Amino acid sequence: MMENLAQKEIMFYQDGQIKVTQTRYITHSKTYAMRNISSVHLFEIVKSRRLPAIIITIGILLLFSDEVRLYGIGLLLFGALILFFTKNDFAVRISTNAGEVNSIVSKDRNYILQIVNALNEAIIHIG
Repeated sequence: MMENLAQKEIMFYQDGQIKVTQTRYITHSKTYAMRNISSVHLFEIVKSRRLPAIIITIGILLLFSDEVRLYGIGLLLFGALILFFTKNDFAVRISTNAGEVNSIVSKDRNYILQIVNALNEAIIHIG
């Protein structure tokens, strides 16, 4: 009987850690029943850029003094480097009867979008 159920499941998405069928959404740590998922969307987790902004500001202020100008340049470059490498995360946010949860988080927006699209297709398929 389990074999028949597995054969009838329609696969909407699958990779090494994630699987989306018309009945289940399986992540590396949790399994959700599709019937309990009411909505799904891509959610952007915005990273704070306050620390690099403060470092850059201090660096700029130090540029005005001949004695510490070299430190100012160093701080300016260090702050700019941190700012350049600070990237937002993206999440698959699902709503269930238990509330909203970020089920998968990644810096790769396209990867998250593929999973969101597959989950939306599965929800539509269920009707």
